[in-house]
Amino acid sequence: MKRIALLAALTALAAPAFASAPDAWSEHEAAVVAACGAASGLKNPTAISQLVMYDDSIGIDGLLLTGEYPQAHMAGQSAMVLCLFNKANGTAAVSEITPK
Repeated sequence: MKRIALLAALTALAAPAFASAPDAWSEHEAAVVAACGAASGLKNPTAISQLVMYDDSIGIDGLLLTGEYPQAHMAGQSAMVLCLFNKANGTAAVSEITPK
């Protein structure tokens, strides 16, 4: 009898997680885009790739962004950056990419 009650309780707790999963993924992606855009320092940063979601054992997600250099002497030249988002602490780090 205790096993049935335990199984029922675990099932009840798990059901809301499945229902909210699409919303949680959307919220995560929005957080990554926002953090990466801010970390890039670019004007009008725009994601140009889908979010690359790595296994939790790695702890990061990746995203390509494009935008304009903010410095006046760059005269609005476009830039591309790779952003790595740390899932554990919500921080983003970017590195410029120069296409061949």
